[in-house]
Amino acid sequence: MRGARVHNLKNIDVDLPRHALVVFTGISGSGKSSLAFGTLFAESQRRYLDSVSPYARRLIDQVGEPDVDSIDGLPPAVALQQQRGTPSARSSVGSVTTISNGLRMLYSRAGEYPRAQKMLYADAFSPNTPEGACPRCHGIGRVFEVTEKSLVPDDTKSIRERAIAAWPPAWQGQNLRDILVSLGHDIDKPWKKLPKKTRDWILFTDETPVVPVYAGFDLQESRQARERGESPSYMGTFASARRYVLHAFATTESQRTKKRVSQFMQISKCPDCDAKKLKRESLAVKFAGLDIGELSQLTLTELARRLRDAADAKPAPSDLHREKAIVAQRIASDILARVEALTTLGLGYLSLERSTPTLSPGELQRLRLATQIRSQLFGVVYVLDEPSAGLHPADTQALLGALDELKRAGNSLFVVEHDVNVIKHADWIVDIGPDAGTHGGEVIYNGPLDGLGQVKASHTARYLFSTDDPTQATPRKPTKWLKLERIERNNLRGLDVRFPLDVLTTVTGVSGSGKSSLVSQALVELVNDALGQKKTVEAPNGEVDLLERELETTTGGRIVDGMQFVRRLVTVDQKPIGRTPRSNLATYTGLFDHVRKLYAATRKAKARRYDVGRFSFNVVKGRCPNCEGAGFVSVELLFLPSVYTPCPVCHGQRYNEKTLEITYRDKNIAEVLDLTVESASEFFADETPILRALDALLQVGLGYLRLGQPATELSGGEAQRIKLATELQRAQRGDTLYVLDEPTTGLHPADVSMLMAQLQGLVDAGNTVIMVEHDMQVARSSDWIIDIGPGAGEEGGRVVAQGRPGKVAKSKTSRTAPFLRCD
Repeated sequence: MRGARVHNLKNIDVDLPRHALVVFTGISGSGKSSLAFGTLFAESQRRYLDSVSPYARRLIDQVGEPDVDSIDGLPPAVALQQQRGTPSARSSVGSVTTISNGLRMLYSRAGEYPRAQKMLYADAFSPNTPEGACPRCHGIGRVFEVTEKSLVPDDTKSIRERAIAAWPPAWQGQNLRDILVSLGHDIDKPWKKLPKKTRDWILFTDETPVVPVYAGFDLQESRQARERGESPSYMGTFASARRYVLHAFATTESQRTKKRVSQFMQISKCPDCDAKKLKRESLAVKFAGLDIGELSQLTLTELARRLRDAADAKPAPSDLHREKAIVAQRIASDILARVEALTTLGLGYLSLERSTPTLSPGELQRLRLATQIRSQLFGVVYVLDEPSAGLHPADTQALLGALDELKRAGNSLFVVEHDVNVIKHADWIVDIGPDAGTHGGEVIYNGPLDGLGQVKASHTARYLFSTDDPTQATPRKPTKWLKLERIERNNLRGLDVRFPLDVLTTVTGVSGSGKSSLVSQALVELVNDALGQKKTVEAPNGEVDLLERELETTTGGRIVDGMQFVRRLVTVDQKPIGRTPRSNLATYTGLFDHVRKLYAATRKAKARRYDVGRFSFNVVKGRCPNCEGAGFVSVELLFLPSVYTPCPVCHGQRYNEKTLEITYRDKNIAEVLDLTVESASEFFADETPILRALDALLQVGLGYLRLGQPATELSGGEAQRIKLATELQRAQRGDTLYVLDEPTTGLHPADVSMLMAQLQGLVDAGNTVIMVEHDMQVARSSDWIIDIGPGAGEEGGRVVAQGRPGKVAKSKTSRTAPFLRCD
C-alpha cells in the first residue's frame, strides 16, 4: 500500500504479508480502523463493485473510495464489523447463521407427521412466508393489543373531558367526539356510567360509519338539526380508539405520533401459536419429540445434544422408511456442524429464536465469523473489528482457534484489536500511532511480534512486554455491604449476593454467565426502586423497539441491607448518546452552551444583536438554509445509492455566512466544532466551565474526538465514556453508586489505565463503583471480584468465587482464576 491518507493517516506506505494473521494495534483513535476498514477493505470492495452492473451496485451497502495512491496484490475482502445492521423483529440467530434453513428442511423431509396430514414444504416452517406464518400474529409470535384500561386511564372523566386519552389531541380528536354526538352518544356523562356495550363499541369496533357532523352542537341540538334537514358542517368518518392507535402506530411517519400512541399499546404472546410464530399444521410436525418452535427455543448447547443422536444414527437395511432415516442423518449432521462452530466460539447459551437486536455487537460478529468458517472460502482477506470485544479470556482461546482455521484454509486475516492475548497470537503486527487523532496516523512498527519490544514510542509494547504487575498494591478493605436476596432474572435462580460499598468491584464470568442480568438489570432495578426513582423508559420508535421493550423480564428478589449508605445511582451504559447527527459530543456534555455564550458576548455579536440561539445549528436564524444545519445534503443518483455530500452552500460548516462572520480568538463557531478535544483544551485554556468538560473527556481517553463529531459516528464504548466524562465534571458528593457495563470495550491498555485512574478517583471521593468487565487488567486492579458462572446460560447464574483479586485467582472452580494470575 502506498500513500494512504484516509482520516488521520499521514500518507503512509506499508507492506503486509498474505496468508497470515495481521493485527493492527495502537491506542484508541490512532488510525487502526482507518487503515484496515477505511483503506484496505474499502479499496477491495471498490474493485469488486467495478465488475458489477450499476443496477446490482445499488443493492449493496457501499463504503466510499479511499484516499490512497495505490494498493497492489489485494485479494477480495470480507468485512466483519461490530455493527448491529438494520434491526428487524424477524432477524434471529437462526436466520443470521442460516441454521434455520436446515431445520426447516429437516422437519419437512424427516419430521413425524400426524396421521393423514400431507407433507409440507420447507417454506411452511418459516414464520417469514405466507405458507408458514401464523395468521393471527403474522409470524412475529406476539400480538399488539389495547385494553379499556390502557385507552381510558381515568374512567371518571367524560368523553368531552378527553376520557379516551388514546385519541389524537387537537382537531382530529374533537372531530371524533363530534361524530359520536351525531351517532347519538352522550359525551358529557362520566365514562364509567356509559353502558358496557356502548363503551366496547366506541373503543373496539371495526365499523367506520360516515355521518353528518354539526360542529359544536350538543346531543339535543345535533338531533334537532338532523330532523330539520339542516346542512352539516361536513361528513365525518368514525374510527374506534383501537383502530386509531394500531393504524397510527403502523403507518405514521411522525416519530412523535408513534411515541404517543405506543404508550396505549400492550403486547402479549400470540394465543394461536403460543409465540412459536407458525401455523398449527406446521407445529403439528415433530422431530425428536419437539415441534420446530420448541426446538428453536433450546440453547445451542442443548440443540446440539438433541441432534447428536439423529446425526450419529446409521440406518439399518431392514428399516421401513430407510430413505427418511438417511435424509434425517445427513441434514442433522450438517446442522450439528454449524451449531458446534457457534458453541466453540462461546455462544452455546444463545437460542436460534433469539432476535438479533437483543445481541451485543461482539456476539453478532462472532455469529458471522462462525458462518464464514463453514463457508470454506479461500484466498480471501477477512477484516475483523475487535472480535474479542465482550469475550471472556477463556472464550478468546476458542476465537483464536477459529481464526487459525480460517488462516489454514488459505485466507489472510487483518484484525483491529486491543486484547493482549490476540496481539500475542499474531504473525505480524502493524502498530499505528504514536498517539490519537492528529498525533497518530503513522506506522510506528510493521513486522513480527518480537521486534515491537524494541520500539520505545509504542504504547502497545509497554503492555505486551512489561514484567510489572499492574495489580493494585493494597486493595481497599470493604466494611459496608449492599445485600441482595433471592434474585430471579434470566438464568439467575434465587441468587443471594452481597456487593461491597465504598470500593471498586468487578463482576467477571464467561459470556452469558449472568453478569449483566445481575448488575445492569437486577441491581439497577432494585436500587432504583429503593431510591424511589422511576426507570426512564424511552418511548419505542417502531415495532422492533416495542418488541424489545416487552421482552424484558421482571426482576424477582429484594435488597435486605445497605441502602442506608446509597443516596444516588448513576448507570453508565453503551446506548448511543443520540440517534441523529444533530446530537454530538459538544451538545451532549453541555460544553457547547458555554461556547455559544462566548460567541454571543463578542463585541461584533452584541452590535448585531445576536443572542445565544444564533450560534445553534438547530435554530433557523443561525443555520445554513440549504442543509438546515445538517452540514450535508443527500444526492439522488439514478443507478447508484444516494450519497451524502458536504452542503455546497456552507461547505459542511452548518451555519449561514452572517453567523460565521463572528469570531472568537480568530475562529468562527464552525471551526471550533471541528477542533479535537485535545486542541480545544489548548484553545479554551482560560475558560474554566469549558475546560472542566474537556479535561473530563481527556481523562477517559477521548482527546482524539472532534467536538462536533455526530453521535451516530461514535462506538458504544465511546458513548459510554462520554457519559462517564459528563458525570465526572459534576461536583462529587459521595455515597453515589456507579454501575458500568464493560467500559473498556474498544480501549487500548494505555487508555484502560487512564480510565481506571478516574474510577479509582470516584471511589476515593467516597463513592462505590461496580462494573461488569472481561478485561483482566481491570479485574486485577479492582478491590473486589465477584465471579459468576461457572458456565453460560443454564450452567451459569451462581457466584463461583468472590473476594480480593489474589484470593479469586486461587479458586479451583472459577474459569476466570487462571487469567487473573500474574505468573
